[in-house]
Amino acid sequence: MLENSNGKLLVYASDLISCEKRFSSVSGAVEKIAKLLRLNFEVVTCEEEVVSIYVYYKNGEEDPVPIYCDKGEDTSVEEVYSALRSMMFVLSFHPRYSALKYMRKRIMRFS
Repeated sequence: MLENSNGKLLVYASDLISCEKRFSSVSGAVEKIAKLLRLNFEVVTCEEEVVSIYVYYKNGEEDPVPIYCDKGEDTSVEEVYSALRSMMFVLSFHPRYSALKYMRKRIMRFS
């Protein structure tokens, strides 16, 4: 994928993930929010077994910011999507993530 100037979403999960349903919910929600905000997303696998699935927002060369953790629990795509949308809205007020400021209306459009 081409690098988007608005940043991208990163999904960190173990390559030995024990629950495909959890991963499917999280990755489906990330794909949905990325499409809404016109962001790229990437799945990053860890070799060690990690129970939780994490989602980060990365803007350019900045360090990634954690925006979601599933805590090893089963959640629906809608629950994860809602949590991600809320966190992206909060980040849109931070001066470091000014690109998100212009997406604020899209973020909250379907609330």
